[in-house]
Amino acid sequence: MHLPRLVLASTSPYRKELLERLGIPFVTAAPDLDESALPGETAGDTSLRLAIAKARVLADQYPDSLIIGSDQVALLNGEQLGKPGNHERAVHQLSKMRGHTLAFHTALCLYNTATGQEQHCVDITRVTMRDYSDAEIESYLQREKPYNCAGSAKTEGLGIVMIAAIEGKDPAAIIGLPLIELITMLKNEGFPLL
Repeated sequence: MHLPRLVLASTSPYRKELLERLGIPFVTAAPDLDESALPGETAGDTSLRLAIAKARVLADQYPDSLIIGSDQVALLNGEQLGKPGNHERAVHQLSKMRGHTLAFHTALCLYNTATGQEQHCVDITRVTMRDYSDAEIESYLQREKPYNCAGSAKTEGLGIVMIAAIEGKDPAAIIGLPLIELITMLKNEGFPLL
């Protein structure tokens, strides 16, 4: 039986580590696109649009493949928070998040380039932050440097110290790739996992 190649449309080391948990061969590729939110777009819409775009933009490079696109947007009191990119923006994000609950919208798209079949979903994880001090923010950022992480707090690392509670159906989703939904999508494509 011929299996399509599995492609992760991401250069994120966190998504790569998550997909490696399944023990199946895959390649990674960088999707080249603007990840800015559009005016009036909800967090769920932004994350889903970008997850789909990431998968589709690589279709010509990877025919006869299953391409996984994923994107995450954090929402705090109606404001979308992306990756801070630098120390100052991370301080600003973490200061605003202190003592509040955020909704992390993690979108997933599985695109079959051979058939044009596309499956997608958005997983929402609620994260309540502790009431940490400015000194704790500075200490955390100096140690972790989570500037490529939406919301600036990496749950898989020291960022867990900043978090009071996490509520969601898939613990992998908060890290950036909803594995439970991905497994369902791969099974729908007849891709063997065990």
